[in-house]
Amino acid sequence: MLGLYENFPKNPHRTVHFDTLISSKRLQDVLIQIFYHLISQSLDIEEVANPSIPRCTVFFEFGIGEVNNFNFIDHKEKDRVLKTIQKKSFQIMDFLCSIRYYKMRNGRKTPLRFDYYMLRFIFDKNTMDIQVFHERGPMYISPEDVIRFIGNRINEKFSKRILRASEVY
Repeated sequence: MLGLYENFPKNPHRTVHFDTLISSKRLQDVLIQIFYHLISQSLDIEEVANPSIPRCTVFFEFGIGEVNNFNFIDHKEKDRVLKTIQKKSFQIMDFLCSIRYYKMRNGRKTPLRFDYYMLRFIFDKNTMDIQVFHERGPMYISPEDVIRFIGNRINEKFSKRILRASEVY
């Protein structure tokens, strides 16, 4: 089933509950667009989080869950997911988020260890929960920072703030 990863961990490392001013369908559409655009961007780590390693470049990769796999969100997959959302919105969307880190050393871009997160978005009327599980890696960016970064990116797409965190657990 598209959107759902059957082996999502039972005990996420962080969960944040958001109140939202838009429909789940619109929120899911924006989320897929954001993830698709992030995969082509290079960001300074300071744009994402308070860095544990300064002056580092960050690259994101996202895959959407489908049964026991994650499908990389390229142009074809983005279009497939958006068509599915137009027919019927998801109640749950699972993603694998790979964060690649690079540091400049002696004029060369040196790769550091990657972080792998699993993200679960749970949608209900006027609410969304984000659950984050840190799968492996050095955790240069914390689960809280991942959630904050995604929430900020969603809010930037609108003229007013449409997501408000109401509970953190």
